[in-house]
Amino acid sequence: MSAAQLYTKYTRVWIPDPDEVWRSAEIIKDYKVGDKSLQLKLEDETLYEYPIDLQGSELPFLRNPDILVGQNDLTALSYLHEPAVLHNLKVRFLESNHIYTYCGIVLVAINPYEQLPIYEQDVIYAYSGQNMGDMDPHIFAVAEEAYKQMARDEKNQSIIVSGESGAGKTVSAKYAMRFFATVGGSASETNIEAKVLASSPIMEAIGNAKTTRNDNSSRFGKYIQIGFDKRYHIIGANMRTYLLEKSRVVFQAEDERNYHIFYQLCASSSLPEFKDLGLTCAEDFFYTSQGGDTSIDGVDDADDFEKTRHAFTLLGVKESHQMTIFRIIAAILHLGNLKIQGERDGEVCSVSSEDEHLKNFCSLLGVEHSQMQHWLCHRKLVTTAETYVKSMSLHQVVNARNALAKHIYAQLFNWIVQHVNKALHTTVKQHSFIGVLDIYGFETFEVNSFEQFCINYANEKLQQQFNSHVFKLEQEEYMKEAIPWTLIDFYDNQPCIDLIEAKLGILDLLDEECKVPKGTDQNWAQKLYDRHAASQHFQKPRMSNTSFIVLHFADKVEYQSEGFLEKNRDTVYEEQINILKASKYQMVADLFQEEKDAVPTTAVPKRAPRINVRSAKPAFKAANKEHRKTVGHQFRNSLQLLMETLNATTPHYVRCIKPNDEKLPFKFDPKRAVQQLRACGVLETIRISAAGFPSRWSYTDFFNRYRVLMSKRDLSKNDKKQICQTLLEELIKDPDKFQFGRTKIFFRAGQVAYLEKLRADKFRAATIMIQKTVRGWLERTRFRRLRRATLTLQCYTRGHLARRLFEHLRRTRAAIILQKQYRMLRMRRAFLRVRSATLTIQAFARGMFVRRIYRQMLMEHKATILQRYARGWLARARFRRARAAAVVLQCHWRRLKARRQLQALRIEARSAQHLKKLNIGMENKVVQLQRKVDEQNKENKLLNEQLSMLTSAHSSEVEKLKKELQQYQQTQQGDGKQLLSLQEETERLQMELKRAHGEREVMEDSHSKERDLLKKRISDLEEENALLKQEKEELNSKILCQSEDEFARNTVEENMQMKKELEEERSRYQNLVKEYASLEQRYDNLRDEMSIFKTPGHRRNPSNQSSLESDSNNPSICTSEIGDTEDVIQQVEEIGMEKAAMDMTLFLKLQKRVRELEVERKKLQAQLEKKEQESKKSQVIEIKTEVTSEHEDFAYNSLKRQELESENKKLKNELNELRKAIADHATQNNSANDVQDGYSLLLNQLKSANEELEVRKEEVLILRSQIMKAAQQKEMGKNMVKKRESISPSASWPNSDRHVDQEDAIEAYQGICETNRKTEDWGYLNEDGELGLAYQGLKQVARLLEAQLQEQRREHEEEMEALKNQVDFMQEELEKQQQAFLQTLQLSPEVQVEFGLQQEITRLTNENLDLKELLEKLEKNEKKLKKQLKIYMKKVHDFEASQTMVPVERRLHERNMQVAVQRKEKDFQGMLEYYKEDEPLLIRNLITELKPQAVSATVPCLPAYILYMCLRHADYINDDQKVHSLLTSTINGVKKVLKKHQDDFEMTSFWLANMCRLLHCLKQYSGEECFMTQNTAKQNEHCLKNFDLTEYRQVLGQLSIQIYQQLIKIARGILHPMIVSAVLENESIQGLSSVKTVGYRKYSSNAGDICYSLDEMIHELNTFHSIMCDQGLDPEIIQQVFKQLFYMINAITLNNLLLRKDVCSWSTGMQLRFNISQLEEWLRGKNLQQSGAAQTLEPLIQAAQLLQLKKKTWEDAEAICSLCTALTTHQIVKILNLYTPVNEFEERVTVAFIRDIQTQLQGRNDPTQLLLDFKHLFPVLFPFNPSAITMDSIHLPASLNLDFLNKV
Repeated sequence: MSAAQLYTKYTRVWIPDPDEVWRSAEIIKDYKVGDKSLQLKLEDETLYEYPIDLQGSELPFLRNPDILVGQNDLTALSYLHEPAVLHNLKVRFLESNHIYTYCGIVLVAINPYEQLPIYEQDVIYAYSGQNMGDMDPHIFAVAEEAYKQMARDEKNQSIIVSGESGAGKTVSAKYAMRFFATVGGSASETNIEAKVLASSPIMEAIGNAKTTRNDNSSRFGKYIQIGFDKRYHIIGANMRTYLLEKSRVVFQAEDERNYHIFYQLCASSSLPEFKDLGLTCAEDFFYTSQGGDTSIDGVDDADDFEKTRHAFTLLGVKESHQMTIFRIIAAILHLGNLKIQGERDGEVCSVSSEDEHLKNFCSLLGVEHSQMQHWLCHRKLVTTAETYVKSMSLHQVVNARNALAKHIYAQLFNWIVQHVNKALHTTVKQHSFIGVLDIYGFETFEVNSFEQFCINYANEKLQQQFNSHVFKLEQEEYMKEAIPWTLIDFYDNQPCIDLIEAKLGILDLLDEECKVPKGTDQNWAQKLYDRHAASQHFQKPRMSNTSFIVLHFADKVEYQSEGFLEKNRDTVYEEQINILKASKYQMVADLFQEEKDAVPTTAVPKRAPRINVRSAKPAFKAANKEHRKTVGHQFRNSLQLLMETLNATTPHYVRCIKPNDEKLPFKFDPKRAVQQLRACGVLETIRISAAGFPSRWSYTDFFNRYRVLMSKRDLSKNDKKQICQTLLEELIKDPDKFQFGRTKIFFRAGQVAYLEKLRADKFRAATIMIQKTVRGWLERTRFRRLRRATLTLQCYTRGHLARRLFEHLRRTRAAIILQKQYRMLRMRRAFLRVRSATLTIQAFARGMFVRRIYRQMLMEHKATILQRYARGWLARARFRRARAAAVVLQCHWRRLKARRQLQALRIEARSAQHLKKLNIGMENKVVQLQRKVDEQNKENKLLNEQLSMLTSAHSSEVEKLKKELQQYQQTQQGDGKQLLSLQEETERLQMELKRAHGEREVMEDSHSKERDLLKKRISDLEEENALLKQEKEELNSKILCQSEDEFARNTVEENMQMKKELEEERSRYQNLVKEYASLEQRYDNLRDEMSIFKTPGHRRNPSNQSSLESDSNNPSICTSEIGDTEDVIQQVEEIGMEKAAMDMTLFLKLQKRVRELEVERKKLQAQLEKKEQESKKSQVIEIKTEVTSEHEDFAYNSLKRQELESENKKLKNELNELRKAIADHATQNNSANDVQDGYSLLLNQLKSANEELEVRKEEVLILRSQIMKAAQQKEMGKNMVKKRESISPSASWPNSDRHVDQEDAIEAYQGICETNRKTEDWGYLNEDGELGLAYQGLKQVARLLEAQLQEQRREHEEEMEALKNQVDFMQEELEKQQQAFLQTLQLSPEVQVEFGLQQEITRLTNENLDLKELLEKLEKNEKKLKKQLKIYMKKVHDFEASQTMVPVERRLHERNMQVAVQRKEKDFQGMLEYYKEDEPLLIRNLITELKPQAVSATVPCLPAYILYMCLRHADYINDDQKVHSLLTSTINGVKKVLKKHQDDFEMTSFWLANMCRLLHCLKQYSGEECFMTQNTAKQNEHCLKNFDLTEYRQVLGQLSIQIYQQLIKIARGILHPMIVSAVLENESIQGLSSVKTVGYRKYSSNAGDICYSLDEMIHELNTFHSIMCDQGLDPEIIQQVFKQLFYMINAITLNNLLLRKDVCSWSTGMQLRFNISQLEEWLRGKNLQQSGAAQTLEPLIQAAQLLQLKKKTWEDAEAICSLCTALTTHQIVKILNLYTPVNEFEERVTVAFIRDIQTQLQGRNDPTQLLLDFKHLFPVLFPFNPSAITMDSIHLPASLNLDFLNKV
């Protein structure tokens, strides 16, 4: 193809640019041969003329089509050159934020300087098992390829990570090791990774330093070797280091630092433990201050030092060794500050003995001060005759000192690496390994010295190995495709390597010059000029005689020879080393031991396959005079070992690129990137690929892509290979530009772009034709539309003008009429205003006159009234004065008459006649009285005798009481002060009592008001309820009239919500099931340990009692001790006396119970005696002190009891009625509504009000009892009245003796309270005896307080007594033990041992009994909880059963199966009998050796029915051991079968169906009413009678869950390899394949990958469905299985879509949507649309729609955000970044559009996780599904070999 054909108009090219390196331009004029320039147009629309030199200059590079931009693999580009590579990396990095790109076998990693969420655990699992090239480029893909090749080829692998300082090499290596740790599967992989990571702070501290390009530059290389065992699990690791930059210890360039450890130690020098080091700040030391600034922005050296010390501790470095390390580092700093004094022009030197730094150096290293002072300035010369000691010059001393410092640091570095390897070492035999090489990249600085020379030498060797490996792979590909090839000329840098390492090369001449005594750097440089001046890779600078230039593969580098010899010699004198060997610190001495005494620095595996790996670290050399092997020689040897290791392994390459020097996130500097691309060999890979056939297409892909260029005649052929050959021969005339392989077509560089140009031209021509035709049609259509519009406008315009004229005429006539009417209205309104004003004036005038007359009449009337009242008052005053005078006169007159009458009566009384009248009958009365006196004298004598006796007794009793009274008074003397406080407290309580009365009244009022309001509210609510019911009926009638679709949709939404809640409950239940399984296992272990004390068996219920009744009879968890004893006695009676006598456990339990009852009886008896004594004392005191207290307490208690009993009965009745009403109301209305909620709220408020009322009634009772007691104190009241009369005789209380009623007393008490607040008038207070009542009330309050105090004292005494009893009991036990101990001491040793054992057995027996009782209580508690859980699950099952309907197909299927059931025998009761010894045979024939095909023609789940019939017979004969054995054997047998067939879907599904059916049978025939609602009368006869198998139902439920999970795991393993190929890659729609994305190359390590179609996956789903249906698995479980499988399909497909750029296109979205519709159609065909499986595909559906939607404007972004609700923000942005146009007519998604999407999605709270967890399991539910088959209708096939089962 000529240049004129390529460089045509509209072709885009790359031209050089000083700022951007390469710049894009477009040709605006065709190029012709001979033109001196190209006419170009830049991207900013400026014109540019590109000059072409016909003699030497070439045409500019062609630019790839846009369809190829952003490719995953750089070698897939059609034009392979530097600008194309740079542009592709830039587009991927800046626009798509992709940091990884393939370049053939090389992974290019650009450091983003930002943490990206692409390294999580789910991403590792997504790349695990995938072929390289199938997914987007990633470090995990390279690690997976290495791991896969190691396992498949059993060959060691290497991952070579290289790059500049700061490019991310260490991070990439860390992620690779994390991948191996995760995929390796070892139990300790995280520990190994943690240890390797823990070594990072140490290695960074001792091996990293600040350079001009990186603040944390690694100044050494390392090779981490991760070992694997035969199962390819990680077992250990090993680290090897290369070329530590020792010169940095003694010299740093400007703006650079020494190693971090020096500055960290100086920053922490103030710590107490470092006081002895003699350190100060880093600026004070020569070795740390040469670079200038000693700090790094944003770095805290002290904090980093703490991390370093912590890492040392984690890796097991002792504290003493750490201090020695820090001593050595500090000694190096002091060594650099030595002051060397020169003498005799510097020929002789010395160091002062008083030098502080020398003292510190010697003390820190533990060496002799004088010896070190001497040998620092002298050296020993040994000849054959004698030995001389010679002084060194100043220059030689400085070099020797620096060499010693470097040597000490290098030995310390090696020692630390050795200990890191010890921490990572393992004793397990290593089978293979994967090495991760983190090594420095190509370096070039302004001043390049010996270190840069060695680094670039190592990169030359690595590049040679890389070139040969890439060339080898290319040639293997050609040979595999049988393509004739010639040797490709690729860049071989062997001449450059020979220049460095060959005989008389640079290193050889350097070593030779080092041997010369007077050798200098200038002499060595001159020898280089003389020897290699003719070499094409060596040049001499023009302006320098001490520098030389080496042309490396990446660039030419100028090296300064100054310092080469010294660094290469690394001279350390033997005398100085011997002094260090004699150090008093063992660790310092060990660092410098000879090789035979040194410990190996690396752990070498015993036998590694195919290669013997040697340590790359040079062993310690003999400490002779100058260490004969130079540094260059050592580095060359270690590099040779590394190359041998790499050549013996399969290498994988990672090239890290630093995008900018400012470390800004996602900023791309083209200059820096190109420089690194050239240096790391990426462009060389491109060149090698371009030299051959870089573009490779399969015949099918080529045919689909370029079929538009083929003719119809060629398309009619069937052989696609022949069609492709014919097309290429026609289009490309040069046969060397392409080759036909076996499966692929190989193209030279640029040929695919040429074909794309032809294809685009063909499409452009077709597009122009289509546009021409469409535009003509559009114009004709537009003309016709304009003509119709014109006619329509004319028609409407004329009509509008006519209507406007008519409107003008009509308005004119209307205006005249309006004027007429308006004038009339105006005149009428004026007349009416005048008339209204006149009437108003008249009315106001007439009113004024009338009011004036009315006021005059009113004043006259008032004067008359005043006169009348004045005259009446004067008349009454005169009458009162006259009446008062008359009364006075009458009083005086009557008094005069009374006095006269009194004098007459007195005179009459003194007369004798009056006395005679009085003495009549007195003599008889005197005689009678004499007789009575005699009789009384006799009685008096008797009474005197009795009185004397009583007096004597009374006197003794009085003396006793006086003594007690004195004691009591002594105890009560301190209570005087308390009396005042009690009085104050009484007054305060009185005030509170008044306030409480007021509050009570307020509460009563408020309560009555609230009760009325509640009643009113209830009535209102009832009315509202009636209205709501009426409205509900009306709405129901309206809803029925509406569309059925809307009602169904609402119902479905509600059902979905309920199902979601049920799933949450199921998940919680299954978690409980898992926890219960673990607890059950622990319980079984405890039960086995307790088996020596308890016989195994079932806890059976009475035969006439159901399981529900047994649970209802155990309302509480803990039973009483007496109940336990009665249970034990009942067991004894049932078992029999003989067996009970043999049951030692039962006997010991009864014996312990008897002892406990005896102790309890003694305690009760002691308490009873104490109570009697206390009651006697209290009775005597109460009789002597207060007699009335009993009456008062009795009155209060009786009154309170009566009130409480009446109130209690009333409340109970009301509560029962209320509960009954609520229960009836709840049963009538199952669905709660707002009215019921309000009604329940009102009831709760009423209940709280009643409780408050009870409290107030209690307070009223106390007050009422106190007031009633006041009525019983009449005598006390009388005495108080007498006392008051004696004080004030004139005062009297007329009502004090009147009977006081209870209500009157309450009113009187309230009156007293009010009076105390108002006044203190004693006359007012004494009315009706209020003061006495108040006094009695206060007295009762004081008594109540005293009673409370006594009650507290009594409780305290009881607690003290209980503690004393406990102490006594412990003392008795102690005495018994002491006696037993004394008795034991008196016995013989044998008897002592036997007695001790007997005592220990007794103690253990007692403890065992206690544990047994506790275990029984826990079992009862567990049983009750299980019952509650069972009831709850029953409710859930019932609800679910009400929500779901049994499919019609299943019922028909069951009916058909029932038809096949044979006729039942006449006497068969549905039970199967077998002997105990036949149980293993039953399990073997029915479970372990049963094949599902053997029972395929019988009733589904036949083994479950057979097992239940056997179980029913064991229940019928009441054999609990048989039940237990059969169920346990069944469960164990099923587990054994599932373990054996853990990959068999049919077997797993078969036993899942049988276990579910057995579980349903145990529920259906359990006797519980909730499971028997659908049973027939015959089925009810088949229920279990004696055993409650609830616990076994739970065990079977858990087993079913395990089987279900195994079933899902098997199905996942079958479908997983098919999903991506069938759903994402399958081309079900023909024609879309022609627009498949081009240019993607796969580097698959599996050549025989199988491609699956969607039909094959649907076939597998059909197989799963048919197997589960044929085996009778419940439809609900089948739905859950496919919901789980479809979720897995969605998760795996979406994860691959998110990690693959080649499938993120419009055509893939169309294809994906079609495949999903096929799956949805399959779900509808299988009647599984209600399973929720289709909903799990929603994220995948939205992803497919996202690929097809328009992606340009803000409206498009809003549409995407509203549509993609099931996708997270991260997933949406990831798909948009991956979206790739498949042809040039599509546009890429712009960065601005993606930013708009992110802006609109900021409000979402989406998880940060990118990928879905395809292993997630939904909670599973096994709903109750009863069977219509009866047990007596089951027939046993002869093929099962169950002849030993007998029908009952």
